[in-house]
Amino acid sequence: MSEHATALPEENLVRTCSIWRALEVIGDTPVLLILEAVWMGSSRFGQLQESTGLFKALLSDRLKRLVGKDILFKRSAKAGARSQEYVLTSKGVGLFSTVLMLYWWERKWGDAPARKNLLVRHDSCGAILEPKTVCGSCGEQFELSDIAWKPGPGIGWMAPTYSRRRNQTTFQSERPSLLRGSVEIMGDRWSALIMRAVFTGIRRFDDIQKDTGAVPNTLSSRLKALLANGVLRAEPYQHNPVRLEYFLTEKGFDYYYVVMMLMLWGDEHYASPEGPPMLLTHRSCGNMLKPKVSCGNCRKIVKPQDVSIINE
Repeated sequence: MSEHATALPEENLVRTCSIWRALEVIGDTPVLLILEAVWMGSSRFGQLQESTGLFKALLSDRLKRLVGKDILFKRSAKAGARSQEYVLTSKGVGLFSTVLMLYWWERKWGDAPARKNLLVRHDSCGAILEPKTVCGSCGEQFELSDIAWKPGPGIGWMAPTYSRRRNQTTFQSERPSLLRGSVEIMGDRWSALIMRAVFTGIRRFDDIQKDTGAVPNTLSSRLKALLANGVLRAEPYQHNPVRLEYFLTEKGFDYYYVVMMLMLWGDEHYASPEGPPMLLTHRSCGNMLKPKVSCGNCRKIVKPQDVSIINE
């Protein structure tokens, strides 16, 4: 993975990445819980509050943000009715593949019994969905080892910009959630950016700090949390004083499917004018990788309208 990592700059810049830009929009736990609730059928404010457990002011703020970013739009719930509902735009629907891989990762690695009983059914064949990544060009299923990547025309460095966010860390809702464990990583931008750095072969503290733009205290706390979560492991490369390198565990490696889908969504909507910062190739067929998610049972590409949520 490290063979394509670009040299780190001396200035206080961070590596250009569509994941960064995407996380500026959805890298926030309340936002992800709202999107999950919408996917699960909630659309009115009261339904969304019940599903997410978010306080009213925070929910209202995030809904305004999602509407402003063209992820959701508001419409009358019924013709002539005063109540409003929130519906995904086509840009919001484009996050479906990311949501499916979050669900897959959660099913494989999550440890909450309530979530394991909350399932997605592929209505086209009636089976419980087991998402599989397939190449959009040749239609074959692929693993991460089948992917090659290289710097794209949009590669470079940029000055980091940060939006201040007030995160609610406790939730009032006791309803089971498909994604509540996995959003702990994606819903914290620093954790997601650290994972991105390690995915691309950047493993030492100082290098990760330069790549993500995180201040040392923030980086240290997030690394500890990711180690505790089991997605990273640490090995010393120096013993006096002890200095560590960080590597993906199998659990962390699997999370790259989520990161890859989010990166490609970011490429579509937030890439620089020059193009995407990174290009992916499917080694088996040699074409640019445009991954899709298929049903492990019937092998059909999964579409948002073809799934439903069931609680066993």
